[in-house]
This record gives sequence, structure tokens and C-alpha cells, in this order.
Amino acid sequence: MSNLCFEFKQFTVWHDKCAMKVGTDGVLLGAWANVESAKHILDVGTGTGLIALMLAQRTVQADVTAIEIDSMAAIQARENIAHSPWKNRITLFNCDFRYFHDDLKYDLIVSNPPYFVNALKCLDKQRNMARHTDLLNYELLFQHSKDLLRENGNVEIIVPAEVEQKVVDTAWKYKLYLFRKLKIYTKKGKACRRVLLSFSSQEKKYLNEYLYMYLNNNQFSPEYIALTRSYYLKM
Repeated sequence: MSNLCFEFKQFTVWHDKCAMKVGTDGVLLGAWANVESAKHILDVGTGTGLIALMLAQRTVQADVTAIEIDSMAAIQARENIAHSPWKNRITLFNCDFRYFHDDLKYDLIVSNPPYFVNALKCLDKQRNMARHTDLLNYELLFQHSKDLLRENGNVEIIVPAEVEQKVVDTAWKYKLYLFRKLKIYTKKGKACRRVLLSFSSQEKKYLNEYLYMYLNNNQFSPEYIALTRSYYLKM
């Protein structure tokens, strides 16, 4: 990876115009989200377009709609999409999620939302927008997603482990119920770093899993390789 772009097996993501670069969180969500039977997918806060591109790669005919509030990131995401094999299946809107309306109901809504709450902000307005929850908080995400979600659709996100309970409680307010969870650890003996969560308006059998990214010898774990091998060049 250079400072300008990140090359995956089937596409390249340029991120020099984006406040938030390609990162592990986005790759984890894009690889883990359940796309089975999904015909219409919504990526909220697409940034570089990474997750939208990953989900397009994983599906044969699904239409992916991507939303990004930051104009520079939206320009770059649009360029990344245009140079991908799935440019005809991904549509991008440069808008605020709270004002996004669609008669279409989505089978899957995904988001790698901003994660700094009540943290000291820097002077870079674009970076603040990408990293802080002011403009896309969990309340807004679940409230508006419920309106856009098909009856048996899912909302799937990745969040820091320390806000997991807050996220679950907020989703429950809007009758979105946790039914699948993957806890991410860097390696055994380390604290949980991130949590992938899947919610549905239908109560389902609960599945609770975990994944270690590295073995004790600092090599990637077989589980992490299995999850991400379709994307990373080094896998």
C-alpha cells in the first residue's frame, strides 16, 4: 500500500482525498456482512467506497447504494467505483444520511460509522467529520435504517468494543435485535478490539463468535486468512 492507494485482488481503492484511509475495520465488515439473498444493499458513510466495492464483488447481481456526506470523499469514491468491474451496480449519493429517502427497501444496510464520542477534536474539519459521531450517530443510524429496511433485512456494523452495549441498547429502541456477533482480537491474551454486530427486526437464533487476527508468532491466523483472502493480495 502507498499513501495514495490500496490494491486489492480485484480492485484498487485510492484514498489520498479521504480523511479516513483504507483500514482493517472496513475490510472486516465488507468480508463478514451477510450478503446471502441480498438484492439491494445500502452502505452508509462509504468513505472511499471500500465496503460498497467489497459487497459488489461478493454478489452477482445485487445493486449497491453508497452514501457519503463529505464531498471530497464522495468524489474519490465515485472515481474508485468508476474504475471497478462493478461500476454499473453501484450508485453513490453525496448527501447527509438523515436526508436520504428512497421508496426502495433494502435487504442489507451496512456501516462503518464514526467512532469518537466526546473526544477532543482536531482542527481538520474533514477528519472530524469522518471520525466523530456528531453527523452520523448510532441513534440516527438505527432510526433511519429501520425506515429503509426490508421487513426481514439486516443492519450490520463494526464498532469499538467499548461501545457495544450502547449500540445494542440503541438498536433495541428501534426494535432492531442483535442476532449475530463477531468479537475481534488481535491475538490471544489481548483485549477485544472491535465487534461486528448484525441486527434484524425479526428475532432470530443468536450466534456469538470470535476471531483472532494473529497467531502468537505474529502470523495471520487461518480464520482471518479465510475471511479476507478474496481481497488481500498477500493472502
